[in-house]
Amino acid sequence: MAKTILITGCSSGIGYDAAHGLKAAGWKVLATCRKEEDCERLRAEGLTSFQLDVADPESIDAGFNEALARGRGRLDALYNNAAFACPGAAEDIPTGALREIFETNLFGLHDLTNRAIKVMRAQGDNGEGRIIQCSSVLGMVGYRWRGAYVATKFALEGLTDVLRLEMRDTDIKIVLIEPGPITSKFRKNAITHFEKWVDWENSARRQQYEDDLLNQLYKSRGPAKFELPASAVTKVILKALDAPNPKPRYAITVPTHLMEVARRILPGRALDWVLAKG
Repeated sequence: MAKTILITGCSSGIGYDAAHGLKAAGWKVLATCRKEEDCERLRAEGLTSFQLDVADPESIDAGFNEALARGRGRLDALYNNAAFACPGAAEDIPTGALREIFETNLFGLHDLTNRAIKVMRAQGDNGEGRIIQCSSVLGMVGYRWRGAYVATKFALEGLTDVLRLEMRDTDIKIVLIEPGPITSKFRKNAITHFEKWVDWENSARRQQYEDDLLNQLYKSRGPAKFELPASAVTKVILKALDAPNPKPRYAITVPTHLMEVARRILPGRALDWVLAKG
């Protein structure tokens, strides 16, 4: 019998590729999206898809119950992928924007994780299942203009590290994956939140916005340096799912591997200099 995995944020990018890739690898994939029109598109492509908005507790409840019904009460794996960014200088990010991004990138994820653990504890003699959290290279190091997103990923890394330690007495494995630049609609989606929350025109850093961040967001660019396709992440997810004893974290892309080393060996001021150069 095929194993069942629940994936959030499948409308595009990493989640979309993971849904198709894991289905092709023999998994029973429950691919969730925030919008019904995206679910309809995925169903037309042959996937099992239904709504689950991780920022909405009622949607989480309904979506998770739907997942259990589809899996006949069993859930072998959860891949927490849904997330977004709200770029801008930290001093220009309103508290409301932080609350909104944490609701999706951490609080909803935590809710789903706890629900999954309760189900997985009832599977096997010592609990059985796998939970994969999608972090980022920005869960390792800070980066200018990305303070809100960095804050959520640092929080996710810390929470996941503790959860992994606490679950050592079970057969429920907790894994972090840490992508760097991946081909997706992430930048396009970030613009929506930037325009909603950041009053850059009245910022003390207005000139820096004009010289730097606005170009990053709005100027048409090709792939970023070292950018990989979303399939590179899917390949690592499969490795983390199939390994009898998966690693605590999997770094993906050259920048992530470099930052993994840099934060271990560089003094704080030297690391700040490297990151400030961007």
